[in-house]
Amino acid sequence: MKENRVPLEELAQLPSFAAVTPSWDGQKIAFYWDKTGRYELYTLDLLSREVKKLTDGQAPRQLRAGFVWTRDDAEVIFAKDKDGDEQNNLFKIVLDTGQVVQMDDSPTTQEYAAQVHPDNTRMAVMSNRAGQMNVFTLDLKHETHEWKQLTYFKAPAYAVGWSPDGEWLAVVSNESPNLKNQDSYLVRADGSQIRKILSIQDGSKDAVADWHPDGKRLAFTSDASGNSRVGIFNLDGGEVRWLSPERSDTEEYAAGFSKNGEWLAVIRNRHAAILPVLYHVESGQSRELKLPEGVAAGSDFVLGDRKLLVLLTSATRRPELILYDLEQDTYEVLLEAEYGSIDPTVFVEDQHIWYESYDGRKVPALLYQPRTIPPGTRLPAVIIVHGGPTAQFFRAFDPFAQFLVDQGYVVLQPNIRGSTGYGVEWRDLNLKDWGGGDLEDVVAGARYLGALPFVDPNRIGIFGGSFGGFMTYMAVTKKPEVFKVGVPWVGITDLHKLYEEDMEHFKYYFRSQMGDPVQDYALWRDRSAIEFAHQLKAPILIVHGVNDPRCPISQARIFRDKLLQLGKQEGQDFEYHEFADEGHGPGGDIQGKIRTFKLLADFLERRL
Repeated sequence: MKENRVPLEELAQLPSFAAVTPSWDGQKIAFYWDKTGRYELYTLDLLSREVKKLTDGQAPRQLRAGFVWTRDDAEVIFAKDKDGDEQNNLFKIVLDTGQVVQMDDSPTTQEYAAQVHPDNTRMAVMSNRAGQMNVFTLDLKHETHEWKQLTYFKAPAYAVGWSPDGEWLAVVSNESPNLKNQDSYLVRADGSQIRKILSIQDGSKDAVADWHPDGKRLAFTSDASGNSRVGIFNLDGGEVRWLSPERSDTEEYAAGFSKNGEWLAVIRNRHAAILPVLYHVESGQSRELKLPEGVAAGSDFVLGDRKLLVLLTSATRRPELILYDLEQDTYEVLLEAEYGSIDPTVFVEDQHIWYESYDGRKVPALLYQPRTIPPGTRLPAVIIVHGGPTAQFFRAFDPFAQFLVDQGYVVLQPNIRGSTGYGVEWRDLNLKDWGGGDLEDVVAGARYLGALPFVDPNRIGIFGGSFGGFMTYMAVTKKPEVFKVGVPWVGITDLHKLYEEDMEHFKYYFRSQMGDPVQDYALWRDRSAIEFAHQLKAPILIVHGVNDPRCPISQARIFRDKLLQLGKQEGQDFEYHEFADEGHGPGGDIQGKIRTFKLLADFLERRL
């Protein structure tokens, strides 16, 4: 059944862009692009369509954080780590001269650029330099680049944006003992005052997203109703006005206001498809853009609010950047998708399906299968588990899924309990239950695949990265009869050891998901694959980056050592690869992607 129409190395090298960000005047965009073989920073003039390459090796090789424009559109400030260690330092590039200047040198902290202040003399930065991730300002006027801490939350805090007059900074954090909770705050520009402005109910995530140009209203997203909805909060009276209707099968997220304040751009997520929706601020009426099904993510108004930047992709369409004309309901392509020698008609459509899990609940998933399967053929299948777990698979172009289908595999990408996009109840079903009901969802996915007439039930493998790597380790040790092979990639094997080594904001997220390492000791041990390594039967391929700060390399090493202690043979019972120049995966680095994808493809071909 192999077609061999999709060469993996060429597919992995096709150029892609990321972090498209418009200038403040709305006439240019900046973005990362790897058309030279590595990511560099570019600008595109939306009027002349001139493309200019800004960096030559100074941009981050692995994309771990974004960038911001200064208010005069003269400089771009970006974050860069070393070999995937996510210890981001800030750099600025002067657009006229191309000069790149390092703004700080903190090898043990994470810095994320937020918004530059309206007076252009400072910027908001998220940093863990004081322990927990909090909000600081960084002076831009003087070469000393003085830091000032604005927030002192015990929970991670994230900067949203400055008020139009520069007096306040909108921030999202939590002071409730309920770790699920998230509220919105305003902080004085000098840090002298902080006040909570939005908290729909305890336990809900209520996050402001953007300031209205009048400085009196903010757009926000709240999941208090059970699904993410969008509203507008009035600072003067404290009133909340909802824009999104209450719909059980749809989630909406606030993005940004148009410059004139007439429209609010919203991202609508329904059955893993994404569509930009515009809400008229005064009337509340919605307007859907005329775009093909798949993922169309757009929230940035440009060129005097007449156009909207949209990233457009689908299962069979590599990502393109388009400029949507809001007056004509038409669009043009700014950055075309390249396909090289590959005929894009060989790519297969995905199917959004539902299958039944152990408790009768329906699990949403994306299914990929070869377009033509001769009668009587039984194909091997691969279940891919996403990271997070608060994440999801979307109906976007997936190069590895397309390659696997071309090689004769059936691919299932389940949005198991714990995934976002299907409501609060589904998202929270695996709280304090990693490797429990969600693992049963994965096993049910294998059962679903095995019941398909064209799948060999004895040749089903599992692969996943990060939380997906955790789930893969759990699947091959706690459900050893189900999967023929497993590929845990940057995964987790010992929850207590992970917690000991993680940074404070990762620890907070982990506690919100799995409870307390002491009080829930027995649970954590039961959900650590290292405790069940002796049950492993399937051959596995372990892949991990040495510089990984999220799931440290020790997670892979202790599992390898445990297998060796149990008498397992490396090269026969398991294969092991760690990369000294990677962190939590290749992070968009082309050569890293090629290396990893080749390992996975070769292993599956030999062992599945």
